Amino acid sequence: MDIVTAQEMYEWDRVAIEEAGITGAMLMESAGRAVTEDMLRHIKGSDQVVVLIGAGNNGGDGFVIARTLLNRGYNVETWQVVSDDKVRGDAKTHRALFQSSGYTYRTDLDGLEPSLERCDVIIDAMLGIGVKGNLREPFSTIVRQANVQRARRLAVDLPTGVPADESDDDIDAFRADATTVIAAPKMSAFLERTRPFYGEWSVVEIGLPVNELPKTDRKVWTREDVKRALPIREANSHKGSHGKGVVIGGSKHMPGSIAMSARAALRSGSGLITIATVDSAIPSVAPFIQEATYMGLEENDGFATGQAPDLSGFDGVAFGMGIGRDPDTRGLLEGVLEKVEAPLLIDADGLYELPLDQVRARRNPTVLTPHPGEFARLAEVSISDVIAHPFSLSRQFAKEYGVYLVLKGPSTIITSPDGEQLVDTSGNAGLAKGGSGDVLSGVLLAMMMQTDSLMEALANGCFLHGSTAEHLTVEKHSMTDLLANDVIEGLPVTFRTFSC
Repeated sequence: MDIVTAQEMYEWDRVAIEEAGITGAMLMESAGRAVTEDMLRHIKGSDQVVVLIGAGNNGGDGFVIARTLLNRGYNVETWQVVSDDKVRGDAKTHRALFQSSGYTYRTDLDGLEPSLERCDVIIDAMLGIGVKGNLREPFSTIVRQANVQRARRLAVDLPTGVPADESDDDIDAFRADATTVIAAPKMSAFLERTRPFYGEWSVVEIGLPVNELPKTDRKVWTREDVKRALPIREANSHKGSHGKGVVIGGSKHMPGSIAMSARAALRSGSGLITIATVDSAIPSVAPFIQEATYMGLEENDGFATGQAPDLSGFDGVAFGMGIGRDPDTRGLLEGVLEKVEAPLLIDADGLYELPLDQVRARRNPTVLTPHPGEFARLAEVSISDVIAHPFSLSRQFAKEYGVYLVLKGPSTIITSPDGEQLVDTSGNAGLAKGGSGDVLSGVLLAMMMQTDSLMEALANGCFLHGSTAEHLTVEKHSMTDLLANDVIEGLPVTFRTFSC
């Protein structure tokens, strides 16, 4: 599923109209009808529905939606919230069709608030992808009035006041319970500041000529993608067929992180896992993960130091989980960056003093898995910048340093060195616990060693991790009590789901 910017969506419309010969009025009819069909699951036959209509294409869609609902016998009040002269083009065509079908609309905005207070459903078709900056009147007042009602709030394509793209602007927007997205989700559906305004969202197809549309380099990674790309365990395979990996990390006082990463890697199909950690941590880790082998690291006051061990022969390496931030550890990381001739994942404390010039010089794939705070430090920007511009900053960084970047969050953005981006939206607040990132690193390491495409491996790993949390919080746990170890032990059910 593609993710589009406003400009890319405009280009899709242009191709459909100018090259494929689909008229704008026909597209609007198609969009309005598709949106109506999707919204009907939120509307009961006895509901009083208010449709709020603006001037542009969203407004035209609103007239189609109102006409379709009225044709089917629903109780609908149609409100055009701008003056008649501002409704032009295809939207004007559909307003005329609405009127010639025997229906009327209201424009006396003084009477709108009582109508909103009485209704059961509010459909927002006021402003679309062209919105920029703070809302002006009358939209600001209408949005404020709508947001305080008990009615179910539904938005067309994106809520009024939400920009389609990344933005630094303060957001004052219609707060939808559900949004029906037209053709493809917009970038703002995945941004921390704007995502909550969408509520639950779904995408409808409106008849665009998909084979002729310009391709985007941003996509949502879906369950269907995982089913297609998840590695298949062949009947004649052996432990060496599924990757020999090493996890490097842990310290005397933080042995749990490396143990969870290793166990998650094994639960995710790795054939062989070695734990490289300080000798003082091994007695704490070994009883928890008996399937692994061990490699001792030099240590100083409980932290790993010294030269990197021999890492030849490994198919994948993960570094950093629980290793701490002792200054002497940097030499170990530099040695790992130099010696490892396999895909290398760096997480947690490994990101703290990361020598980026050395990362850029690596010939083999490097995967970095920061959360926004860690990425802000790496990219030398503010956390607020990362939250507002995760797509563009991720792409810029990944291309500059030649890395695969997994920017973790409610919508995890995975970026390749050439700028391709995949987004994983799985997971829930139950993962907001210490150790969840360590588990993810182990899952990712396993996928990296079993999948030819590194991007697909990373996307699969993120989805498996997140969907396991979703399943566990439905069947067994709450988002409050879920632990990282629960996610590890929940992975078998997730894998069984995909093997059916």
